[in-house]
Amino acid sequence: MIDFRSDTVTKPTQAMRAAMAQAEVGDDVYGDDPTVNSLQDMAAEMFGFDGALFVSSGTQANLLALMAHCERGDEYLCGQQAHNYKFEGGGAAVLGSIQPQPLINQADGSILLSDIDSAIKPDDIHFARTRLLSLENTIGGKVLGQDYLAQAQTLAFNRGLKIHLDGARVANAAVAQGIAIADITQYFDSVSICLSKGLCAPIGSILLGDERLIAKATRWRKMLGGGMRQAGIIAAAAKLAITDQVERLAEDHHNAKSLALLLEDIAELNVDVESVQTNMVFAKLAEHINPSMLAHALSRKGILISGSQQLRLVTHNNISCHDINTFVHELKQAILLAK
Repeated sequence: MIDFRSDTVTKPTQAMRAAMAQAEVGDDVYGDDPTVNSLQDMAAEMFGFDGALFVSSGTQANLLALMAHCERGDEYLCGQQAHNYKFEGGGAAVLGSIQPQPLINQADGSILLSDIDSAIKPDDIHFARTRLLSLENTIGGKVLGQDYLAQAQTLAFNRGLKIHLDGARVANAAVAQGIAIADITQYFDSVSICLSKGLCAPIGSILLGDERLIAKATRWRKMLGGGMRQAGIIAAAAKLAITDQVERLAEDHHNAKSLALLLEDIAELNVDVESVQTNMVFAKLAEHINPSMLAHALSRKGILISGSQQLRLVTHNNISCHDINTFVHELKQAILLAK
């Protein structure tokens, strides 16, 4: 199958499979798994933090960060399109009794600093206590610039807030700008990095923070059933994700741009080629095209897309230049059937 639905569908590399088979393991709940410990130490040093915690998913990493930063009745500020507001099941509210305050994301993915400043609640018994600003980079495939991050950090500091980064695709943001991941993470008190998207690990995310935050997050992870035993098997692949797979993301970005240029020539699609910054291409279907029929027709040719009027096509390690050409050819044929 040629699968454009998400970079979450990436398969582990052969090197990862070999490392998993040979991984030295122990009981991670006791802190005895040497491969997990090595991963955590390596990630903390690479990205500039006191500590790191290996967890099962990006959703769990974000939830643990929110619950470590905030208490019951507290509030975090985020974007309307933020993954930890829109796509994580309301976990912060349900499990942490933490109130989200979503703000409008601009076209470039940012939140206006003036909107953030205005949304911070006064110290008054009538209001939730605003404790945290949460940003996402990349967001919708778009990169938040370094100057913006520095300004957001200054605002948070001056207003007494902590600042968290949902860095599910922060490696994409770093590669797109030609900088190190640590150049981005330096602006945050905590960061979650997903290893099972473009970085190809089969499972897992890293949460980064100071010792106090990681200790609280570890306790919450156990309470929420996230304690893992011989997790070195998956940590071995995670180590290769952050050492061997980051620079390769440039290929995904190149393929996404190539895909956008090819789609631009299809009359039934509206594609903003200039907006393609990383590995995501957004294409709006003409209203007379049935997206469900289009997705079904492509699936019969071994191609998977998310069937909606606004297509999101994601390139990754298992999408080649040949796959892109095949997809564009089959898409043109499928559009004829979906009218």
